[in-house]
Formats: sequence, C-alpha cells, structure tokens
Amino acid sequence: MTESNLIQKAYTAVVKHFIRTGRAPHYTELAETLRLQPDEARDVQRVTAQAAVACWLVQDTDYIESWAPFSNVPTHYLVTVAGEQKWYGQ
Repeated sequence: MTESNLIQKAYTAVVKHFIRTGRAPHYTELAETLRLQPDEARDVQRVTAQAAVACWLVQDTDYIESWAPFSNVPTHYLVTVAGEQKWYGQ
C-alpha cells in the first residue's frame, strides 16, 4: 500500500469512528482498523493530521483534538442527527 493510500485510509477511518461513536479513536483503535502495529498507527495518524486540512492533535501528545469536521473536545457547535446529539463540530 502506498503512503498516500494509507493516509487516505487513516483519515477515513478516523471520520468513520467519529460518526459511529461520537469521539476520536485512540491510535491503538486505529491500529486495529488499519491492521497495523500501534506504533505504526500512531505515526500514520500524525502524518495524516499534518497532511489534512483542519486536523490536529493535542499539543505534545498523540491524542486527536480535532478532525474536520469534528471536534474531540466539547464546543458550542453541537451536531445532531435524527434527534441524536453525540458530536461536536469544529
């Protein structure tokens, strides 16, 4: 798999996890999804966040803070779908 394909798969996996659970995945969860070792997934997550627009990690950590269009920390932008509010927008 090329690096650009892996970056796209990682971006999509994070968005799908947000949609399903309302929160960002930990890189160990991303590792399971992408069938990578946890250290590899952490590195891919970091590279993907740097390559994407409006995606970033909590400063000096490997935790996702925001991943367009979602925020992993509460904001004033509540996202509700079919009466269910479990997401925050950027």
